[in-house]
Amino acid sequence: MKRFSWERIGWEVALGVFLVVLSFILYFLHYILFHDLHHILIYLVGDLAFLPVEVLIVTLIIHKLLSEREKISRLDKMNMVIGAFFSEVGTSLLTYLSDLDPKLDEIKEKLIVTNDWSDEEFDRVNKILKSYDYGVQIQKINLDDLRNFLTSKRDFLLRLLENPSLLEHESFTELLRAVFHLEEELSRRSDMGQLPDVNCQLPDTDCEHLAGDIKRAYTMLVHQWLDYMKYLKDSYPYMFSFAMRTNPFDASASPVVT
Repeated sequence: MKRFSWERIGWEVALGVFLVVLSFILYFLHYILFHDLHHILIYLVGDLAFLPVEVLIVTLIIHKLLSEREKISRLDKMNMVIGAFFSEVGTSLLTYLSDLDPKLDEIKEKLIVTNDWSDEEFDRVNKILKSYDYGVQIQKINLDDLRNFLTSKRDFLLRLLENPSLLEHESFTELLRAVFHLEEELSRRSDMGQLPDVNCQLPDTDCEHLAGDIKRAYTMLVHQWLDYMKYLKDSYPYMFSFAMRTNPFDASASPVVT
């Protein structure tokens, strides 16, 4: 026969048992001192009658308020990480890749975000982007330069992937994986020497494979960038102002305030 052990039950159960026993002891002492069972029963029934209302207040209302507050806090932390990503890697990578998008003129003007944009405008542009045919001319990409850039950011990307606050942000996590995968693909290819007007000297099949990896990262970058711009506009106007002045889709963009 197994011996009973408090270690086999949770501390919550142990605490519950302790509180019930303590309550019984206090009621017993009350009866010993005053010998008024009627008074004890009146308050006991009254407390029990209020218990469902107390459960409603604590579990539904207060718990919901605390959950919403925690959700907002987690969202702020996640977007701080997303902001660091765009400052360190994302904006530069998006500027480089978008310049090599042969169809960029179809959406370029729609991505010039301004202070006048409403939530409906962000939603409208998001719908347009979902049907856009993303593409990058790999023959015009200097794969050595792209590899060197991403390799220099490898440690930074790894630290982001290790951040537990990103576990709930699926789209950004997928973006990080896509960029990190692209870095791995390029870093494992040592023979990518450049010739004039021919930036992909690898076999056509391999160039096509890399083009798919680049397209995946580019597509996710555009969507995540627009979502981040919406967040900045709603929450941090001063950061949104800088993001507008460094818009990777605006050829005339400048951080200088004029």
